[in-house]
Amino acid sequence: MIIILAEVLLSNYRHKKAYTWKDTGVNLYLMLMNGALDLLFRGVYLVVLDYFYRHHIFNFDHVIVYWFMLVLLEDFLYYWLHRFDHEVRLFWAVHVTHHSSDLFNFTVGFRSSVFQPLYRFLYFIPLAMMGFSPLDIIFVYSATQIWGIFVHTEFINKMGWLEHILVTPSHHRVHHASNPKYLDKNMGMFLIIWDKIFGTFQPELPKEEYQPIKYGLTSPLQKETPVTIVFHEWTSIWKDIRRTDISWKDKWNYLFGPPGWSHDGSRMTSDEMRADEDAQHGNTSILQEERVQTK
Repeated sequence: MIIILAEVLLSNYRHKKAYTWKDTGVNLYLMLMNGALDLLFRGVYLVVLDYFYRHHIFNFDHVIVYWFMLVLLEDFLYYWLHRFDHEVRLFWAVHVTHHSSDLFNFTVGFRSSVFQPLYRFLYFIPLAMMGFSPLDIIFVYSATQIWGIFVHTEFINKMGWLEHILVTPSHHRVHHASNPKYLDKNMGMFLIIWDKIFGTFQPELPKEEYQPIKYGLTSPLQKETPVTIVFHEWTSIWKDIRRTDISWKDKWNYLFGPPGWSHDGSRMTSDEMRADEDAQHGNTSILQEERVQTK
């Protein structure tokens, strides 16, 4: 609450529209929905994690090694959870709520993926099998989530050498951008090293090199209601898989393919948007060269 209040005051002082009552209300609504579901389901995933913990195959004798490896491995698994949330449409339907704001501030960090608690714990089963306590897994997840909230701000520019190790506000601004070059980039929660290793890293570019960041979805919601904010992508998926003029393979791709995939090419995935932007930029560069040569 303190850092949110400070950001509100600073944004007003700088005459920057970083907050609106409606957007902040939606963020809190989604946080409460996610928190309530997580609380109701916590008993289930604690039992599941505890079962695998009781049958774990490794033991850590040194407490520092234990906590270091837990942070490292949990952040690694979260990277893949987050990446699949972006690359598989079924999971994107859950995660899309977090990206639906066209603002970027600390409260957007609370703009939760409502149904993620129903499957998130599955990614952490390997940790329990490796000998990490379920309560410790939940604690480290919560700690890194707190860091994940702090990076939702426009008021911190670059963080020096930390940019090479940690996820920073600059990295996460890229992640929330709807500009083609920035789509599905910087998936990490705490460490940025996974993005650099697995090819999803994209630095925030200066305004002289690339267009200013635009937050939100590539296709903004036409009408925001408490229901459509959570379920709009599910509705779109249902319409697609109910089509009678497509094959079962197409139905599968509409459910498990990348967001934006379409059987007839009427929509574009993030990779296709990037390729299209690069092609347009290339054509523009060629035209500019021709004009210079003509002159």
